[in-house]
Amino acid sequence: MNTGRPESLAYRRSHFVTHLPVSYRYSASHSWIAPEGEGLWRVGLTRFATRMLGDMVDFGFELSLGSEVRTGEILGWVEGFKAISDIYCIADGTFEGINPALREKISLISKDCYGAGWLYVVEGVPDPQCLDVESYRQLLDKTIDKILEKQKSDEHGE
Repeated sequence: MNTGRPESLAYRRSHFVTHLPVSYRYSASHSWIAPEGEGLWRVGLTRFATRMLGDMVDFGFELSLGSEVRTGEILGWVEGFKAISDIYCIADGTFEGINPALREKISLISKDCYGAGWLYVVEGVPDPQCLDVESYRQLLDKTIDKILEKQKSDEHGE
């Protein structure tokens, strides 16, 4: 039976657990990109990003529909309970709009980050630097290990 959810890779490291959609591509800045249709790409934040930001409080985009966008460009921002972060573009093309559901229920970003909590749509081409699921898993391992090392050294006053 098809539940409408993409196939995913179970991931666990320390106290962090998630399921990474296998067909998505991932950026080093912890965003994901997935095909939405002919040349259209949906973009959102990964579970790791939403965990670092905390419960979502607000968001904003600084460009209009149809604007030309480039990889690495700041499109807007998200504010979580723990932090505020810029939203970077991970594709070259045309900005096709934000997720209208977020205006009514911003918590979707945290609660369903790989589904209904997507952020924006781009028509164009994903950043070729985006990682497949296995490469992103390796990036998460390294990132979480660095966080754990820092916590350990902070606890020991190093």
